Amino acid sequence: MDIVIRRAEPGEYEALGEITARAYLQDGLLDYGEGDEYLPVLKDVAARAAAAEVLVAVDGDRLLGGVTFVAGPGPVADIARPGEAEIRALAVAHDARGRGAGEALVRACLDRARATEGCTAVVLSTQRSMHAAHRIYERLGFVRTPARDWNPVPHLDDVTLLTYELTL
Repeated sequence: MDIVIRRAEPGEYEALGEITARAYLQDGLLDYGEGDEYLPVLKDVAARAAAAEVLVAVDGDRLLGGVTFVAGPGPVADIARPGEAEIRALAVAHDARGRGAGEALVRACLDRARATEGCTAVVLSTQRSMHAAHRIYERLGFVRTPARDWNPVPHLDDVTLLTYELTL
């Protein structure tokens, strides 16, 4: 597989939104399945691209997955503080997993963070059950930051997101 990481093109937003939504649904990461209120957010790649950089992994003309790189605090950042970049919505199509696309997407975000003036760390939030993603993050040097764990849905106690940080 010859994986290329590049900025997503507007014509790919819908397909990437579907890949992201399917990945979360197939992995059982949405409490209410197709009726989950987060599903439209996952599908809305255009909104993320308007405020951050959406990257895709492609093999030839095949879209494998994508990620959102947020260069600092802003409308699509969840936990980034000044001087921190954030990784959001990492997803790889099920039939493309295990081939390095996810790691290549994270590495591309790290390269962008290192090229961002004043950026000293990269942060991210993840669900407890995203074990494959955790392995990628830890292999690349991210460390858990339990003091920053947070709950995006305060009325649901079991939705605490784990956080990771990589100091550049």
